[in-house]
Amino acid sequence: MIAITDKAQPKARKTKDTCNKDAGEGSHTIGTPPPGNQSNPQGDLAFEVGEIERALYAKVVQKCGNRNHWEDWANDIAKIADTHITRITTIVNNPENKKEVAAFKAFAEELRDDLNDSITDDEVIEMLAQHLITKPVFDALFKEYSFAGNNPVSQAMQQVLEILQEHHLDKEADTLEKFYASVQMRAEGIDSAEGKQKIVVELYDKFFRNAFPQMTERLGIVYTPVEVVDFIIHSVNDVLKSEFNQTLGSEGVHIIDPFTGTGTFITRMLQSGLISKEQLPHKYKNEIHANEIVLLAYYIAAINIEAVYHSLVGGDYKPFEGICLTDTFQLYEKDDLISDLMVDNSARRTRQKNLDIRVIIGNPPYSAGQKSENDNAKNITYLSLDESIRRTYAKYSKAALQKNLYDSYIRAIRWGSDRIGKSGVITYVSGSAWIERSFADGLRKCLKDEFTNLYIFHLRGDIRKNMLSNGRAKEGENIFGSGSMTGIAISVFVKNPESIASGKIYYNDIGDDLTEQQKLEKISKFGSIEGITSSEGWQVITPDKHNDWLNQRDESFEDYLVIGDKKNKSAISIFHNYSLGVVTNRDAWCYNFSVENLSFNLKNLIDFYSEQTGEYQAAL
Repeated sequence: MIAITDKAQPKARKTKDTCNKDAGEGSHTIGTPPPGNQSNPQGDLAFEVGEIERALYAKVVQKCGNRNHWEDWANDIAKIADTHITRITTIVNNPENKKEVAAFKAFAEELRDDLNDSITDDEVIEMLAQHLITKPVFDALFKEYSFAGNNPVSQAMQQVLEILQEHHLDKEADTLEKFYASVQMRAEGIDSAEGKQKIVVELYDKFFRNAFPQMTERLGIVYTPVEVVDFIIHSVNDVLKSEFNQTLGSEGVHIIDPFTGTGTFITRMLQSGLISKEQLPHKYKNEIHANEIVLLAYYIAAINIEAVYHSLVGGDYKPFEGICLTDTFQLYEKDDLISDLMVDNSARRTRQKNLDIRVIIGNPPYSAGQKSENDNAKNITYLSLDESIRRTYAKYSKAALQKNLYDSYIRAIRWGSDRIGKSGVITYVSGSAWIERSFADGLRKCLKDEFTNLYIFHLRGDIRKNMLSNGRAKEGENIFGSGSMTGIAISVFVKNPESIASGKIYYNDIGDDLTEQQKLEKISKFGSIEGITSSEGWQVITPDKHNDWLNQRDESFEDYLVIGDKKNKSAISIFHNYSLGVVTNRDAWCYNFSVENLSFNLKNLIDFYSEQTGEYQAAL
């Protein structure tokens, strides 16, 4: 997710770092006045300012870490990652390297089995490069925890890389050693798990957005503000108490974050106090679960969860066995076929599938598809899950265009409803378009039918609405800052077969024109859905026959003659034939007011297409 899909986690708080600011090189000397002042009463004291600056910087660097900002390091690491990717690609594409090629192919096949069949060799190589670069960072930050030696995926990665290391993949050691030293300096004196988490999340953010931007785009990776995470955790606990006479700490209540990102939902839950210290060991070992598809996020989540648990409980090191490197949606599409290298990861996946999950929390990835065919970042198809959407949300929809029903966060809602079966709680922070847009009429009908109570806390923040309405929409800022342009909502879906009321929809709007900070402060003040109940209260929504929740349509509109009706061709309408008209799917090149410019654009298009075709053929 990320995640990245946090698919998805908390944004690193920016702090003022005066140690990293460049002071600039002086061009004049002490005792020698700057231009315009020719007096020099103490010329014999003249010497270069640059020498002093360099001496000061040496001390400053020792005290504060490398003078470069982490963004600069991230750019360096991105280049090194590219170098590693190139070297590994060269090794595994050389048929003479039989041992290396065999090890790589075996690992790639097992990854496809554990994640999904669409994982390419290039993506596997990216993962190996990520592991190669980041493992020493984790070793430096968490010396007291034997993470690399206990994590099944890390072990499998290391086995493959030990075979490839004979080809000297560590040629960039000097640059990396400097970076690792800067991480160690940042970590010195930080003993709390929370402090180290902040460093790790910052590293994740800087590294990923610079080194692997396409993965960030495809998985919709944004970080969930901690105020939202805490609101969700406490809301789930309140619902468990009011609806099921249980809590998050109750034995038998299995909890999963299926798109865990860097593990913030789980770590904040451990730190919340809602699970007592006496309940924590059993819960940690048996009833808390997390999935992540992005390797680096998976590593960070596992380390964060383990570090927080041990800071709370103490004692001997115990790895978090509830986390899986897997594609949550793909996990339920098929059984594992290969489990040679990542035996423990496969066993964890199998065990999770057989559990009676009661609580699902998290921030599902937001991504309906790539913006351009050139992005090579299409969303994956999940046959069983998408068929479940067709049988429900799409079946009851009157919308002509239903592509958005296969957005990742809509898939997450469908998956969650299927996963908890007849009883449980799902709480997501996700896009809010489904609350009011026409494509989701079937989704809204199914939610009302499938759940006994629904709580929708609308955080708004649809930046496009603000732009199109010149601010009249009053959506305010987005809680994810620049990480999202779509409106956001926190949704609590409850299935309780013992509930008397069925399909009640509770709605609260956070308010007009609020800033990001004002929204987060309001969320924090409420604390949970119980906080809304006791303060502003909930508006109860009664859907109309069209499954409209907000802005319900005027029924008199049905008396007018329709322009056209694709689904009912026999209806009386103005138009009976339908067409997209003249469609090029490349209007930027094929339309122009100037014949000369049009000819130029089309020639460039043809030349580029021919070039790309040639490169593709050469790569086969």
